[in-house]
Amino acid sequence: MLNKIMLIGHLGRDPELQMTNEGTPVAKFSLAVSRTYTAKGERKEETEWFNIVTWNKLAEICEKYLHKGSKVYIEGRLNQRKYTDKEGVQRTAVDVIASEMQMLDPKASSGGSSNYAASSSSSSSYAKAAPAAPSDDFDPFLDSDDLP
Repeated sequence: MLNKIMLIGHLGRDPELQMTNEGTPVAKFSLAVSRTYTAKGERKEETEWFNIVTWNKLAEICEKYLHKGSKVYIEGRLNQRKYTDKEGVQRTAVDVIASEMQMLDPKASSGGSSNYAASSSSSSSYAKAAPAAPSDDFDPFLDSDDLP
């Protein structure tokens, strides 16, 4: 079986770092992923929002280097959870449990290095160097119809 998701988007809010009762760092933030398309000759944009959860060293790195508006690549798995809201209604939420993050902003706007990626797994956490981020004018979602 495979449960894997890869996203490129912008943070909707600053990461919120918390500690579990056992002292494990966990950071949460929202990620906006947009796509453009043409419908009936009109260019349209649609945005999907994702709840991102990071753990351990990756959580600390996200809290330190990311901020609202940061452009990032997130890789991880989908996790579905049930909860009861304030009105007592049972709800379901889907989170992305991130295992890898790569900052895609230029160094000046991110406050950190654009060539840095971090990974974390449930048994151990580590950070690793990654290839340089794509140039600012690179858009992996650009359709060939959108080219001049």
